[in-house]
Amino acid sequence: MTILRGREQSSPLSMSVDVVVVGSGAGGSIVARELARDGRSVVVLEEGGYHPLEEYRTFSPSQSLRTLAREAGLGLAVGLGDTPVMSVMAGKCVGGSSVLTGGVCFRIPDEVLHDWSTELGLEGMTPDALDEHFSELERDLSISVVPGSMRSRSTELFVEGAERLGIEMKSLRRNTSGCKGASRCNFGCPHGAKMSVDVSVLPEARQRGAIVVSDALVEKIDVQRGVARGVRGRFLDARTGEPGVAFEVRARVVVVACGSMHTPILLKRSGLGTRHVGRHLTLHPAFRVGALFDERIDGWDGAMQSVYSDHFADEGLTLVGIYTAPSILAAAFPGVGRAHRRVVRSMPNLAFFGAMIHDDGGGRVMRWLSREPLVTYRMSPRDRHRMWRGIEILGDMAFAAGAREVLLPIFGADPIKSRSELHALVASPPPARRVECMSFHPLGSAKMSATPETGVVRVSGETWAVKNLFVADGSVLPTSIGVNSQLPVMALALRIAKGIAADFETTARRAAA
Repeated sequence: MTILRGREQSSPLSMSVDVVVVGSGAGGSIVARELARDGRSVVVLEEGGYHPLEEYRTFSPSQSLRTLAREAGLGLAVGLGDTPVMSVMAGKCVGGSSVLTGGVCFRIPDEVLHDWSTELGLEGMTPDALDEHFSELERDLSISVVPGSMRSRSTELFVEGAERLGIEMKSLRRNTSGCKGASRCNFGCPHGAKMSVDVSVLPEARQRGAIVVSDALVEKIDVQRGVARGVRGRFLDARTGEPGVAFEVRARVVVVACGSMHTPILLKRSGLGTRHVGRHLTLHPAFRVGALFDERIDGWDGAMQSVYSDHFADEGLTLVGIYTAPSILAAAFPGVGRAHRRVVRSMPNLAFFGAMIHDDGGGRVMRWLSREPLVTYRMSPRDRHRMWRGIEILGDMAFAAGAREVLLPIFGADPIKSRSELHALVASPPPARRVECMSFHPLGSAKMSATPETGVVRVSGETWAVKNLFVADGSVLPTSIGVNSQLPVMALALRIAKGIAADFETTARRAAA
């Protein structure tokens, strides 16, 4: 059950293991557990700190963001052209982004896998081939359907509006056990009900001998004669957060699982500068619409997310129920001074619902002046149309449910009071860069491919350029998937880990050569 806090290290550290995993989130934790199960010595290096459930369950939303999120939750993708600036949420702690997700779990849609296997030529990327991996994880993570009793009144109202418009709503599945409906999933569950990987996966990996090292910034992968042989970096100082004491981990297999924002940066620093590294980033641009009702709603009373609709999947849209911490919602309310206070006072009467775009992808991740990357994103004309279509659908649902006013995600816009006003706005929309957008599912910046000319890693997860170097996080997904990505990332990581285990002796001989 070993956790080594890097911030407490005062002298250089050198270790030698079978496998070193960089990153402890959805992908890295699964790889660590699977290879520990296979009897391999494993070290997991995590840049963020170690904060056990008993600690973070007491955090306020703002304290959670400051402590558990990368850049205190202020990371963003710079919009190019007529593109919204998007906030990009990512975890920076033991457990990674899984600590800060809503716990929503989807399998990769069949039509997406069909495109991967036929158009992209990726072998083994079919529903039947991945079923065993998804099924295993669904059992391990207590994934189950959110019962209707957990729906907040906010969600119920939007469901009622959807039904009146002929839009089918379905119950979500989440990885929870004993959820009490605190609507706080994005800030670390205060009841310990969410089965994030720090609770559900890493404990077994540690029991089987894996060592988790926090506060460990990996700066370079050691590559000799085309073979990865370990990593080097520095521990982050407890007081300043700056890199200080050096460490080195020698390993026969290196697995990078830093996420789509940081995996390409580490690969580039280590000499893997192919033209696909850091490109093809998809973000699932997401937005929410608020609705003011005469009745008291108290939308925070219930599951943060409990329903969704794939009714508009053919149009590239997924609708998802959402109601997060009131303090976070209030920060984005329209108006200044008295006008803003009016909306804040109406919080008990406000309902919210969201949507995300199955985007074409137009993002890029580049090295920048600090440890954080520069992320840019250019929204395609088709995705801009999808965005306005999604806003229109959510607004129609709100008015169909009896909303008195609708708050659109447009900076500087006053609430609207009729469907005709909504449709007129969408027919002649303001610039897309005025829309409040966010992303929770960055994918594709080190994508999987059938040939070295078209991507960064093989279907096995091993990089085309360097042997014994694997990537197992969201960056390998070759396209947007249109649904929440936590479970898909885990399933592909499990597939990659099982492949490493099956071929470990062959791989190890390359490292020894």
